[in-house]
Amino acid sequence: MSTFVLVHGAWHGGWCWDRVAPLLRAAGHEVHTPTLTGLSERAHLLSPQVGLDTHTEDVTRLIEVLDLTDVVLVGHSYAGHVVSMVADRVPERIRRRVFLDAFVGSDGETAVSLQPETVAHHWAESAAEQGFGWLVPVRKLSVLGVTEQADVDWLTPRLTAHPWKTYTDPLRLSGAADAVPAAFIECVSWMRVFQSQADRARERGWPVHELETGHEAMVTAPKALADVLHELA
Repeated sequence: MSTFVLVHGAWHGGWCWDRVAPLLRAAGHEVHTPTLTGLSERAHLLSPQVGLDTHTEDVTRLIEVLDLTDVVLVGHSYAGHVVSMVADRVPERIRRRVFLDAFVGSDGETAVSLQPETVAHHWAESAAEQGFGWLVPVRKLSVLGVTEQADVDWLTPRLTAHPWKTYTDPLRLSGAADAVPAAFIECVSWMRVFQSQADRARERGWPVHELETGHEAMVTAPKALADVLHELA
């Protein structure tokens, strides 16, 4: 079976895959869910210097130290950028790249440049006014399509501010990962901030799967998401 490395997006930690990972393991897969530097239980490591390279190194080192190969590398939301950078660094270890409602960037592009203009403005304003110029405060979960109170109660105490530098750092890609197959999963039951990224994926010839759920698919539709990931593996 496959080895999954599931990478969370902004504000989250590796715990956000707790409803998906057991389903994949029950199907026989090996699953790793790292928490990126400065987030969640690693929030004590947060500083203005934490950027995209930091998070790329987090995941690359995990893969190398554990000597993982044939990896299905999944990135949610912001972590699409992390997946792109990691796969570019160690393409020989990656079997498939999966972008879950995530950024599909090219060399030199920043995450904030790929956001819809109104969203990018809101993030920049939040960082400047509430985040001391270097943090992005947690957004309301209702905006992300989380409506069940039990899900809100589970997520809320675990979410932490996200380093803004990760959104303004440009991708540095050599093209080494271009030969690694990729797929996109779009969550379509919310404001669809990543619809343009799904269109990019189609333009690149990637398969695009749609899930009838909000942005937090690993929380609100874990079985449906695990089924798609199993299929892709």
